[in-house]
Amino acid sequence: MKILVVNAGSSSMKYQLIDTTTEKAIAKGICERIGIGGAISHKTADGREFEEAINLPTHTEAFAQTLELLTSEAYGVIGSLDEIDAIGHRIVHGGALKETALVNYEVYDMLSAACALAPLHNPGALKGIDACIASCPDTPQVVVCDTVFHSTMPDYAYTYALPADLCKKHAIRRYGFHGTSHKYVSEKAAEAVWDKPENLKIVTCHLGNGSSISAVDGGKCVDTSMGFTPLEGVLMGTRCGSIDPAIVAYLAKVENLSGEELDDLLNKQSGLLGLSGSSADMRDITERANAGDKQALLAKSTLVYQIKKYIGSYAAAMNGLDVLVFTAGIGENNSRLREKVCDKMDFFGIKIDKLANRDFKRGEIVDISAAGSKVKVLIVPTNEELMIAKETKRLTEKTN
Repeated sequence: MKILVVNAGSSSMKYQLIDTTTEKAIAKGICERIGIGGAISHKTADGREFEEAINLPTHTEAFAQTLELLTSEAYGVIGSLDEIDAIGHRIVHGGALKETALVNYEVYDMLSAACALAPLHNPGALKGIDACIASCPDTPQVVVCDTVFHSTMPDYAYTYALPADLCKKHAIRRYGFHGTSHKYVSEKAAEAVWDKPENLKIVTCHLGNGSSISAVDGGKCVDTSMGFTPLEGVLMGTRCGSIDPAIVAYLAKVENLSGEELDDLLNKQSGLLGLSGSSADMRDITERANAGDKQALLAKSTLVYQIKKYIGSYAAAMNGLDVLVFTAGIGENNSRLREKVCDKMDFFGIKIDKLANRDFKRGEIVDISAAGSKVKVLIVPTNEELMIAKETKRLTEKTN
C-alpha cells in the first residue's frame, strides 16, 4: 500500500508518501508559511528536489500543491491520486479518543473538543484533515493520535489528586505524548532482542527538544512522564518539566505575571535555556559544559539526574526492567548523555559498553549493553511517520 502521512501545524504541513511494502518514504516534503506567504520543498527517494516560494493562503492550497508535485512529470512518484490508498494524520492530542480511527463526524468532533487541550497543535491538524478531504473525498482518512498509546495506563497512574468533580468536568488527567514514537521504538526493541513485546518490561526514553519517558509493560504503556500537557516530566529545551505547582502562584504574585506570561515562561523560557542562560540546544550545552561553563554543566547534570529517576521509578512500577531504549535527537546522538544516565545503574542491572556507545552507526538499531548487563540497552532511531503509515494500513485493511 501507498500511505500519505500528513503532519499539519498552524502554518505548516509536513508530508511523506510511504510504501508500506518496503517501509520506505518514496517522497517527502513540507509546506511552510501557510497563510503568510508560502513556500514548499519536496524531495523524492531518487534524489529529485523541488523548492519554491509559492502563495499558500490556506492548507487547502498547500495540500493541492503537494498532490500536484506527487503526480507531476518532473517530481512525481505516482501516476495518479488513485495510487494513494489512504491518508494518515498525526494528531498530538486525541482527547477522549482511545484508538486509531477513521475520520467521521464523531471522531472529528472529539478532535475539535481536544483543541482546548492542545491549542497549538490540534487546530492545524484539523485544517490538514479538511484539506485532505476536500481534495481526496473518496480516500480513507485515518487519525493516529500521540495520546492513544498511553490510554492503557491504569487509573492510579493517570489520575491527579484534585477534586474528582473538577477532573471529570474538565477532562483533567495524564494523557502523555510522543506515543507514536514510544510505540514504534518499543516494538523495534522487542524485535532487536528476539522477543515478543508482551514478554518484556521496557523503558523508552524519547529525548529531544521535547522529551518524555514511558514504562511499557507487556507491550502496553503503564506510565509516562508527560501529563495533562507536554509540559510535565523531565526538563526539556525550553520547558521546565515537573515543578512544585506552588511556584506558579508564587511567581504570579511576586513578578506580577499574567496567565499568558506564566505560560510563556514555563514553556518557552525555562528548561535547558533557562538553566544555562544561553541555549536550548543540548549540543551547545554539552560544548559549554565541557569548556567549564558552570550553568551549562548544571543544566546537563539536572537533566541526567531526572532521567535516571524516571528509569528507576518505572523499573519499580513494573517490578523489573528488561530493555532500556534511547531515541530521538538527543537520545540517538548524544553518547555522553547516555553514558552519564547509565552510570551507577548497576543496581538495576544496567551496564553499557562505552566503546559501543561512542562508536556506533547512526540511523541503525545498536545494542550498547556491556557483557553481563542484565538489561539490554539499545539505541533505536524513531520513525513516527512509518508508525503512522503502519497504523493507517492496519486500520484500513481491517475495515475493508
